[in-house]
Amino acid sequence: MSEFTVRRARTSDVPKIIDVVEPFVTRRILLGKERVDLYGAIQEFRVAEDASGRVIGAGALHVMWEDLGEVRTLAVDEAWLGRGAGHALLDALIDDARELGLSRLFCLTFEVDFFGKHGFEDMGDESVDPEVYAELVRSHDEGVAEFLDLARVKQNTLGNTRMLKLL
Repeated sequence: MSEFTVRRARTSDVPKIIDVVEPFVTRRILLGKERVDLYGAIQEFRVAEDASGRVIGAGALHVMWEDLGEVRTLAVDEAWLGRGAGHALLDALIDDARELGLSRLFCLTFEVDFFGKHGFEDMGDESVDPEVYAELVRSHDEGVAEFLDLARVKQNTLGNTRMLKLL
């Protein structure tokens, strides 16, 4: 039996997700999310839990466009780093993306090697078709702004790498 399992998140997991994510927010590795936003997006989340049922990791898949999704808020409790929970969470999110019919996955990360092991590559200056860009730029979602590399998110993402995986 595995040391942990990955499952869909429930609303009762939100405080536990905050506990896992907060140390990374404090160190400015992840952007913080308001509790109300986490509840509103709980259906996007998967959690990893240990054998006792304690949430030890979390990650979300956010659909951005008909073929494009973003891996968001992927974090693992520091005591569990290096034990495969992050990889298992990301694999589950990739499976979810395929199930939804997405063909591209985006992430904004400092963890280039980790995501690279899962087939993500640095996007460089890649952009989207002008028609799609015109639609996406209307979004108020910060993840969309990060994907499009808009100037208004530069102060939040300085040093992060925009990465893309083709499914």
